[in-house]
Amino acid sequence: MTDRTPFLLHRRAALMGGAALLATPALLHAKERVVNVYSSRHYDTDRALYDGFTEVSGGVRVRLIEGDADQLIERIRNEGANSPADVLVTVDAARLVRAMDAELLAPVKSQVLESRIPGHLRDPDGHWFGLSKRARVLIVPKDWTPPKPIARYEDIADPAFRNTILVRTSNHVYNISLAGSILAANGEAGLEAWARGVAANMARPPQGGDTPQILAVAAGQGRIAISNTYYLARLLRSAKAEEKAAAETLKPIFPNQADRGTHVNISGAGVVRTAPNREAAQAFIEYLTSIKAQEMFANGNNEYPVVDEVNVVPEVAAWGRFKEDRLNATAYAKNGAQALATMQRAGWR
Repeated sequence: MTDRTPFLLHRRAALMGGAALLATPALLHAKERVVNVYSSRHYDTDRALYDGFTEVSGGVRVRLIEGDADQLIERIRNEGANSPADVLVTVDAARLVRAMDAELLAPVKSQVLESRIPGHLRDPDGHWFGLSKRARVLIVPKDWTPPKPIARYEDIADPAFRNTILVRTSNHVYNISLAGSILAANGEAGLEAWARGVAANMARPPQGGDTPQILAVAAGQGRIAISNTYYLARLLRSAKAEEKAAAETLKPIFPNQADRGTHVNISGAGVVRTAPNREAAQAFIEYLTSIKAQEMFANGNNEYPVVDEVNVVPEVAAWGRFKEDRLNATAYAKNGAQALATMQRAGWR
C-alpha cells in the first residue's frame, strides 16, 4: 500500500457511511417528510436518485418541479417568502451563481460537503455545491492528422483549421462558461482573438446541440466538434447501431493538459434561502455526494462524479484521467456576460 492508501480507505468509509447518517431520526424531524426540489436536470435516471434519498432518509419524499433554470430562478424570486422550494438544481455553474447573486440561496456549512467536494467545484461560502462534472473537449476523427498539433483550446483559432470547427451558438451556457474560463486565463483581448479565430474556422454556422456537432464530424462535415464528453459517451452507449458506429470513429482531445487544464462545468445544487424544509434540503444535497448517488450520476448520464473515488462508465474510463482547470466555477460564471459580448463582437453568432 502507498502512504495515501489509509487516507483513501478512511475517506471511502466516510462516504459509504453518509447514507446511514441520513437515516438518523435526529437529523430529519417528523414534520420534514418532504423536500421540494426545483430542477433543470431532465434525465429519467435522476428518478432513481430521488428514490434513493427517500429510502436512506427514512421516507422523506422528493417533490420534483422541473423546468428551465432561468424560469425556475424567476419562479423562486416571484414566490418570495412563501416559496415551497427547498433545493435548486441546475446543469451549469452560471445559473447557480445567478441565483446566489439574487440572494435566493442560503449559505450552508457542512463538513460532509466540504470534505467530499473539491474547493473549485463549490462556492467558498457554501451557497452552492457541484454534484457532477462536465468536461468541454474537442472531438475529432481518430484517423485524422491535423494540419498543426492540437494541445490547447487556443490552437484551434489558427487559420490552419479553416472550415473544420462545429459548435453550438455563442449564447449557449456551455460555450459562455468555456469562454469565461478563457477570459480569466488570457484576458479580454486574448478571448476576442480566440473567438474571432474560431468563428473564422467554422465549417458551418452554429446550429443544434452538442450531439449534432459530433455526428457531423463523423459524417465528414467538419473535423473538430466542441462538446461535453458525456454526449460522446452517450453515443458510444447508444442502442442505435448507426450512432454507436459513428461515435467509434471519434476520440476526445482534452485541451491544455500542459498548463491550466481542461475546462469543466458542473451540475450542482443549493439550498433555497426560504426553504421550509431546510434540514432535509441540506441532507438531500449531502446524499447526492454519497458513493451510491455519485455512481448514479456517473452511470445515468455518463458524467464525471465530483468524488474522485467513484468510477466512471467504461466508455469514459477508456479515455484516461485528465487534468482539469481548477478555476473556481464562480469566476468563469461571473465572466459570462463579458465573455458573451466578446464572442459576439468577434463574429461568433
